[in-house]
Amino acid sequence: MSDASKPSVLVVDDKENMLKLFSRILGDAYAVTTAGDGERALVLVASREFDVVVTDIQMPGADGFAVLREVKRRAPATEVVLVTAYASIPKAVEAMREGAYDYLAKPFDPDEVALVVARALERRRQRREAEGLKERLATAPDFHGLLGTSAAMRQTCALLSQGAARDFTVLLTGETGTGKELAARSVHAESPRCGGSFVAVNCGALPADLVESELFGHAKGAFTGATVAKAGLFEEAHGGTLFLDEVGDLPAPMQVKLNRALQEKEVRRVGTTQPVRVDVRVVAATHRELQAEVSAGRFREDLYYRLNVFTVRMPALRERREDIPLLAMHFLSRAGRALEGFTPEALRALTGYAWPGNVRQLENAVARAVAVTQGSRIRLEDLPSELAGATAGTLPTESLAKMPYREAVDSARDAVSREYLVALMQEFGGNVTHAAERAGMERESLHRLLKRYGVRSDDFKRSE
Repeated sequence: MSDASKPSVLVVDDKENMLKLFSRILGDAYAVTTAGDGERALVLVASREFDVVVTDIQMPGADGFAVLREVKRRAPATEVVLVTAYASIPKAVEAMREGAYDYLAKPFDPDEVALVVARALERRRQRREAEGLKERLATAPDFHGLLGTSAAMRQTCALLSQGAARDFTVLLTGETGTGKELAARSVHAESPRCGGSFVAVNCGALPADLVESELFGHAKGAFTGATVAKAGLFEEAHGGTLFLDEVGDLPAPMQVKLNRALQEKEVRRVGTTQPVRVDVRVVAATHRELQAEVSAGRFREDLYYRLNVFTVRMPALRERREDIPLLAMHFLSRAGRALEGFTPEALRALTGYAWPGNVRQLENAVARAVAVTQGSRIRLEDLPSELAGATAGTLPTESLAKMPYREAVDSARDAVSREYLVALMQEFGGNVTHAAERAGMERESLHRLLKRYGVRSDDFKRSE
């Protein structure tokens, strides 16, 4: 790999032997630039942006604090790692409050240096990804609450806009949780009826003996408890839009009356014979396959054709995986906590999961993660347990193909790393000491890797 394609690291120290040591440790993986004092470092920082800066604290002239402050002033995304003697650790902790990522206490192990710099670089990448997601979110098309830049969503929103322009019945189909009510509201907002009322009702949630009264209204004394006359939802929506959610759940007798109301454009309140004219645009939705329901005799064929004038199928979330990071960041931004975003492992799990509950399930998963996380980012372990296996290795080929090469390689690397750690923990029953010996690394290094990839050793402990 050429230096131009490597991440850039600036090492600042007034001791030549330390500069040589850092160059030897980091030179294979990074494009290393060295500065023998703080003043030289300030000149370099003013001329270009580095991915990571590693600087000694104690230096004559401009010290590590001066370098830290100048880096954060010019390039806030650059991560800074402080190098300090053991006795000066309190100063390093103070520097972390001013924006330093981490510190290295002398004497340090070369593996520790490589790990801390790698983690700092990963943190920078995470921040840039989060900022990129925020920019995408700020500029993403928002079709009356329907978010997404995928081809499936662009096509869906175009169809909804076309259907809204004509004053006929719209039937929304698709799985539960795909945003059918938002779609119905968008049809209303885009239509000439946008100045009227939008009235929504879940047909499946209405008690069978009250469906007619809720939809059509009732006269005083029409039944026990009807102490006053009441207008139905059709009358409430007069001049606007009536959204009949889960219309496939209507009882058969009510299907007959609904079909007549749509045909005659009038309703009769329960307990009266007087018709009431209504000017209503109906948008209906169902997660059921209505044609199959018609074939099975559970849904009236004439009502099906009355509703099926302009049909729009809402795509499942798994059919537009590229929208998942955008939606997740949207839900995170509404969570009421100032979190930076998601770790790469968490984002890959979100993108790789099948989401049987679709957008609604994703929203709930993000809300739960916000409630339990202890850090500044949503981690893999903060997500519901069913997402733990949805790592990069489960990403479909079409999702990988949408990634830049480096990101795809990182995804594959992380997937293999996590699978290796899981296999290691299974082999040794969660015993980190024995697992570290097999892996050929220090116990503390293995602990860091387990934490990074969200693998808990306690989950693999065998009962005696």
